[in-house]
Amino acid sequence: MKSALRIACSRANLQQVRDFVRNYLNARQLSEKAVNQVVLAVDEVVANFIIHANGEDETQFLDLKLDFDDHDLNVEIADNGDTIFQPGPHKDPDMRAYIQEGRKGGMGMTLVTRLMDRVEFFTRGNHTVCHLSKHLA
Repeated sequence: MKSALRIACSRANLQQVRDFVRNYLNARQLSEKAVNQVVLAVDEVVANFIIHANGEDETQFLDLKLDFDDHDLNVEIADNGDTIFQPGPHKDPDMRAYIQEGRKGGMGMTLVTRLMDRVEFFTRGNHTVCHLSKHLA
């Protein structure tokens, strides 16, 4: 079963995204842990699109699609802005260096890659798309 949501690129819409994903997954009677993991991963990617790819430009929007089929969840987040947002290859950060330097931020995609089975960024036309998938038994 598929479900879709379109939001303007504003942090104010992150709660709507979290609620949308949570309600969709709760309807499938999944564990609370699995639901929380997916909600957190989607929230992080959507926040990155809003903040880094679109500069919180509320005239731009994101499309979020959820599809759950035979225990496999597929999430597609499509950026409809004019810029291409392609994060570089993901490398796990050096946690000791982060702590030593007192750094904040920059851990979101590490978390997403640990929570989801697959994370892919690609372009479709002049738009950036992120595909997340997770097997949920």
